[in-house]
Amino acid sequence: MSLQRRALLAGPLALLPSHRAQAGAQVEEPLADAVRTALAASVADAAPPKPSFDSVEARLAYLRWLGAASEKLRRYKTEHHVRVEFLEAAWYESRRAGLETALVLGLIQVESGFRKYVISSAGARGYMQVMPFWARLIGDGDDRRLFHLQTNLRFGCTILRHYIDREKGDLPMALGRYNGSRGRPEYPNAVFGARRLWQISEGPRA
Repeated sequence: MSLQRRALLAGPLALLPSHRAQAGAQVEEPLADAVRTALAASVADAAPPKPSFDSVEARLAYLRWLGAASEKLRRYKTEHHVRVEFLEAAWYESRRAGLETALVLGLIQVESGFRKYVISSAGARGYMQVMPFWARLIGDGDDRRLFHLQTNLRFGCTILRHYIDREKGDLPMALGRYNGSRGRPEYPNAVFGARRLWQISEGPRA
């Protein structure tokens, strides 16, 4: 088969830029009914990110963060409005889950290289490489929605928060569980390294 024909058959995925990623796979584990219910409730609200601020200073700090982060993201996403939409969603979903935005962006960089439609060899999908079984466990069962920007970030941040809580705040172990490599240092170290690139002051919490 010619390279041209392969590209046509691959569709839009063939046109995605090649960035280094270390996508893994969360392992499906039994969830207590209370945990499943709480996680399902956490991902159910599909309201779009609409940050609000208590002061002009807080909003200006957010806008400065958005501008600086957008410049850093330019190498992955060339269109300004696409970068802004992505960063607004990442900021909103990370803070909604009680996570540092820089950590989430570092994880996305390592997991998917900021590629929206990437699928790992294990079947993990999208920016935060969410395994399809999560759509069945805590979603509506439609794993195609994991390619939707906010849905993917909502699931990914909710799952990471769950793992952090399960590991009692041990971030390296939680990241390893997220990636399916619990107990090995390579993945957490990669995420921590990427996080440093995104540690820009975000100002007071909204």
